[in-house]
Amino acid sequence: MAMRPAVFLDKDGTLVPDLPYNVDVERVVLAAGAGRALRSLAAAGYALVVVSNQSGVARGLFPAAALGAVARRLETLVAAEGAWLDGCYWCPHLPGGAVARYAVACLCRKPQPGLILRAAAEIGLSLRDSWMIGDILDDVEAGRRAGCRTVLLDNGHETEWRRSPLREPHAVVPSLVQAARVVLGGAPRSAVAELCRA
Repeated sequence: MAMRPAVFLDKDGTLVPDLPYNVDVERVVLAAGAGRALRSLAAAGYALVVVSNQSGVARGLFPAAALGAVARRLETLVAAEGAWLDGCYWCPHLPGGAVARYAVACLCRKPQPGLILRAAAEIGLSLRDSWMIGDILDDVEAGRRAGCRTVLLDNGHETEWRRSPLREPHAVVPSLVQAARVVLGGAPRSAVAELCRA
């Protein structure tokens, strides 16, 4: 059986507006144009997977269990837009964090590729045919380390701009709608029709 391609999506600043350490589901809303972008990607056959660092757990700002409600909220929001999430994967770790259990170096905190690799193994995804979209270069590096193509949303959230070959995105765009256009560049015309009207 052929493995599906995926679009891996950073959460804060990419899929939803960046509200630091937020787990209040009433404040979780999709970024402008995200529904249209996700609908087109799903229609083209891409699995949609959220991969997000959530160091608020290690910092003691909220329990790891709170992320379950956030995942359900994202699934509901995306479903209301006519698409679906195939998974939400979180890294709760942060070296030096306040909660000893999570205050560790790990292989899942981006820029490490662990979240992407785990999702690919569990869902059955073709990494060489997949994309990582995020708003900082740690997202780009994680995607490249996993063997994906990458899109950086240049929306002001990257502040350090530490460059290296692993941190060079395949494309740089200002919005998720335009990132979806990049991903769908070789897709059938029907898959991009709605995006092209944006």
